[in-house]
Amino acid sequence: MEKEAQDIFLENISNQDPLAGMLPKSIDMIPDPVSTPSYMETLDFEKNFPYNEWRIWMGQNWKLSVHISFLYIMGIFLGQKWMKGKQPYKLDNLLRIWNLLLAAFSLAGFLRSIPEVAHLLHRPNGFYRISCSRDDYNVASAYWSFIGTLSKVAELGDTAFLVLRKRPVMFLHWYHHATVMLYTWYTYEDNDPCHRWFIVMNYFVHTIMYTYYALRAMGFRLPRSVSMLITSLQIGQMIGGAFFNIHGFVMLSQGVPCSRKLHNIKFALLMYMSYLLLFAHFFYTSYLTPKRKTSKHPHSH
Repeated sequence: MEKEAQDIFLENISNQDPLAGMLPKSIDMIPDPVSTPSYMETLDFEKNFPYNEWRIWMGQNWKLSVHISFLYIMGIFLGQKWMKGKQPYKLDNLLRIWNLLLAAFSLAGFLRSIPEVAHLLHRPNGFYRISCSRDDYNVASAYWSFIGTLSKVAELGDTAFLVLRKRPVMFLHWYHHATVMLYTWYTYEDNDPCHRWFIVMNYFVHTIMYTYYALRAMGFRLPRSVSMLITSLQIGQMIGGAFFNIHGFVMLSQGVPCSRKLHNIKFALLMYMSYLLLFAHFFYTSYLTPKRKTSKHPHSH
């Protein structure tokens, strides 16, 4: 049914827009998100978001994320080399502002994205709808998914604080930042149904994580259990991401209609499984190994 709907939509667009035929054939046309869902109020800037235009742009320009990732990784090693022999920069005030802004942004994204997920879960076959169907995809989710994708570039600034303050940059830290950006940019054009769940999980965990960083930057001494909780939430996020991708793989293997692409599932599953192993290893070595009395979060500033 969805393929037929997409064909009809593409035909209608072609009849209305003389430039539609110039679009690359590799990019699928997907109907615009619902602007007035029954379960939430959408804001004007969300309604005015040109979703398909930006979705197509991301599909045509996702390789920018590869170039940014390369510059990011090179910048880490060159920055660390440049900082040798220098005193660490005192960036306390800037760090507080940075983390407060990211915490507020993540909270806004979570609050605007969660209504769709909650609505779908309360419908019959809710889990299937979230993971395999684009039903009820609304403009708020579309907007905050796009902004969340762009924010993965901004979040690379986390590493700049580590380098300039001469803090260790763990492999888990830069690998996570780079690959999340690559994945979100590469898959955005496909409007993968699971992205609605991935983005909600990400916004939720980041709200807590950046609030924690902001409080620490303000001088609050938080118990070690808070850092353990954040790492546990991240591990749970990776388990959830792996589960959704295994579910999608099973659905496609059994011939069940599922609006996901197999190569995206493989990419996401590999990514989530690698994160799961890395975060689990960090948790074990930081909190369960007796010789480690104190620890720092892998993204700690």
